[in-house]
Amino acid sequence: MPDHFYVYPAYLDVAGSRAVGRRVPASGAPTEVTVEEIVNAARSLGATATAEPERHYPRQFFAYAGRVKVAKKPGLTKSRFLRDLAHEIARRRGGEKKA
Repeated sequence: MPDHFYVYPAYLDVAGSRAVGRRVPASGAPTEVTVEEIVNAARSLGATATAEPERHYPRQFFAYAGRVKVAKKPGLTKSRFLRDLAHEIARRRGGEKKA
């Protein structure tokens, strides 16, 4: 198994439906998430994150929004990390939404 996973902005964006890739509840999803925000929020959560801006989400192959490579931490699932990440981004924005 790989020692990392990828986070695409589409995973967190409230504008997208689950069918197009959102992986967090709409009630806790921020709007217009950027790769830089994901990297900064992931690092503040204690994760090692690297931006890959030239990449694109396969479901949205026409938009090069980038992705973030995040090192796995023992005992933390990707879905829990994504919810924490959405909450951290909202907190950094001043409480836009809460997860």
